[in-house]
Amino acid sequence: MKVVIQRVTKAKVTVKETIISDIGQGVLILLGIKKGDTESQARKLAERCTHLRIFEDSDGKFNLSIKDMHGEALVVSQFTLLADTSRGRRPSFTEAEDPSKAEKLYEIFISALNTLGIPTKGGSFGERMLVSLDNQGPVTIIMEG
Repeated sequence: MKVVIQRVTKAKVTVKETIISDIGQGVLILLGIKKGDTESQARKLAERCTHLRIFEDSDGKFNLSIKDMHGEALVVSQFTLLADTSRGRRPSFTEAEDPSKAEKLYEIFISALNTLGIPTKGGSFGERMLVSLDNQGPVTIIMEG
């Protein structure tokens, strides 16, 4: 499982010219689920995202988490995070989990964030989406779990 977590002042997901999810200050999380990932991993990675200190305190140091900031999260499933580009010119996505299994883990990840006290919205699993964000900093972190 891999995430790209971006600190944002706002973010939204649009499908077919309709905004389906939007948040204010918080994090945009792009989530890639690979074959063999588990529910336990999804929950642990959600907890790590919740407590990751990427927001500045009054001294300008990264000492605050999304939970400390009372921010929101927007989670977008993105199998392309698992691209293998080691050969040829076209990425291979053979490591990406089957969509039906991936969707279940995606929902578990979102539910875990909500349970941990982070108001969380999702994209539209399996749809072509337009994701817009204002990356604050910019701050972008990649984590695996």
